[in-house]
Amino acid sequence: MRFSLALLFCAAAGALADEPKLEPGTVSLFNGKDLTGWGYKKKDAPFESFDGKTDASDKRYTAKDKMIVVNAGKGTAQLWTKQSFGTDFELRLEFRAAKNADSGLFVRGPQLQVRDYLVAGPYKDLKKYKPQDWNEIVVVVKGEVAHCTCNGEVLNDKMKVPATGPIGLEADRDQVEYRNIRLKELK
Repeated sequence: MRFSLALLFCAAAGALADEPKLEPGTVSLFNGKDLTGWGYKKKDAPFESFDGKTDASDKRYTAKDKMIVVNAGKGTAQLWTKQSFGTDFELRLEFRAAKNADSGLFVRGPQLQVRDYLVAGPYKDLKKYKPQDWNEIVVVVKGEVAHCTCNGEVLNDKMKVPATGPIGLEADRDQVEYRNIRLKELK
């Protein structure tokens, strides 16, 4: 009996090791399995929610392998959180861009370019960017100003943002993958 309990504990611990560790007060904006909490804003129409779905209605975004994947060759689109964020916060996410890929991260509306930076600038001088590998973007919003970094290097020191709004991802050119999208309110 002890042996089987030990095996069960080890299996459970192994499964938990694959999940990202969240700091206290941090919430995940992506559950790792489907597009719950995300959707399309439609002009003159209700928000198109993708709760429980692994693909956006136009197949531009797919949830798979604990990532939101921006699929190549499907046209431009913007995926948004249902929730708006009006407090100060720190947003962290990891992304991997295919060669010459172009995407974006919307912070309460305004866009921060997320792409294969060294090929598809801006930010062609980043020293810590890892082409076609995982990179981390951190956005710290205080009031109506965002400080944005990639792997610790400044992308935008004082990006103007509205007082409240959702988080969004842009699909533009080629494949970009996002994972570990999390937000922590700052006090």
